[in-house]
Amino acid sequence: MSLLVVGLSHRSAPVSVLERASLDPETRVKLLQDTLAAEPATEAAVLATCNRIELYADVDKFHAGVAELSTLLAQHSGVGLEELTPYLYVHYEDRAVHHLFSVACGLDSMVVGEGQILGQIKDALARGQELHTAGRLLNDLFQQALRVGKRAHSETGIDRAGQSLVTFGLEQLALGTDVETWAKGKRALVIGAGSMSSLAAATLARAGVEEIVIANRTAARADRLVQILTEAGGTGVAARAVAMTSVGDELTRADVVVSCTGSTGLVLTGVSVEAAMTGRKAPLALLDLAMPRDIDAAAHRMVNVRLVDIESLAEASADAPMAADVDRVRSIVSDEVAAFGAAQRAAHITPTVVALRTMAADVVTGEMARLEGRLPGLDDKQRAEITQTVRRVVDKLLHAPTVRVKQLASEPGGAGYADALRTLFDLDPETVASVSRADTTDADVKNRGRV
Repeated sequence: MSLLVVGLSHRSAPVSVLERASLDPETRVKLLQDTLAAEPATEAAVLATCNRIELYADVDKFHAGVAELSTLLAQHSGVGLEELTPYLYVHYEDRAVHHLFSVACGLDSMVVGEGQILGQIKDALARGQELHTAGRLLNDLFQQALRVGKRAHSETGIDRAGQSLVTFGLEQLALGTDVETWAKGKRALVIGAGSMSSLAAATLARAGVEEIVIANRTAARADRLVQILTEAGGTGVAARAVAMTSVGDELTRADVVVSCTGSTGLVLTGVSVEAAMTGRKAPLALLDLAMPRDIDAAAHRMVNVRLVDIESLAEASADAPMAADVDRVRSIVSDEVAAFGAAQRAAHITPTVVALRTMAADVVTGEMARLEGRLPGLDDKQRAEITQTVRRVVDKLLHAPTVRVKQLASEPGGAGYADALRTLFDLDPETVASVSRADTTDADVKNRGRV
């Protein structure tokens, strides 16, 4: 395993850099394709959220891999390499596994313990599978990360340590007041109909807002979200969908606005917010969860307007209390990293063991053919008995060494046992490689579409 991750997040870079480096879906696809085309990488996956951009790859050379992945991130993000480099972090092999498992558990999130990252990891894996850039290593890694994240949430109280970014943002808008009390009776405008906007609409509905207006470029998605909010057994909130061209008018009537679109430009300019406040006495609360930002930062300076965005959330989260369960989650991550490494190391020697047993079977077949020529009078029963006896002898001789070598290979520093086995038995490297290729192909078929 030569797993490498190069990335930047809210922990390593200011929001202004993260905002400029954000990747839209089309750019992520191009980044994956170009990474796979690069010489050091054989697999690739991109994990991109509102507060992190990470490129995972299976590389054959560490230094060349770091240089190539850093260059690709710079090229596709549009931020120059010299400017981007100081904010990049690099993790390799077990440290890379530890990092992703920590991310999956919410330990590296802006709001510690939030569970939304699991959906984003799932999406990153699905994209890699769809584009065939995720092979055996990244399939195993990301699927195990999902299992580790779910285990952390089910076995500990990490959920109590943090909430979703939406809930945390609304708490910042409420200024210490209970969100339900603050939201009761308010009119809400939600801009966007993606996963984050949908979560925001549902959270606002449960909090008791009087009305929710959904604005989205694709009318069908806005209508679908309205249907979910108002259908029988739902929240019971009054909801309606409007076109994006109506956002200016709706802004004058809204008490709270949540925006999270994939737009590369501002959705609410300073001029539009200022126009909505003209002649208005009621305060306006704005929550911008987009990266890059949807709402002009100039709104921070406007009278009677409170804007909470990714930057202010990052500042607020730095002082957020951490639950006692965090230590337990860290212990789970450490155990799971060790288990994953052992499994990968054991899997690395499997093709060599299979090749050894294949060679042994070929030897038995060859010797039985020679015996046929020397003892042509053997009947079928005698021939079968001799064949079975020889095979039993070979199996017994190989059993203990192959079991032991798998155990040794699973331990730290055990990668050399496969090479030793190939040397001792003079195994054909191409035979071992063919077993590996077949195993990888089978794994790709099995994992395709599984997330």
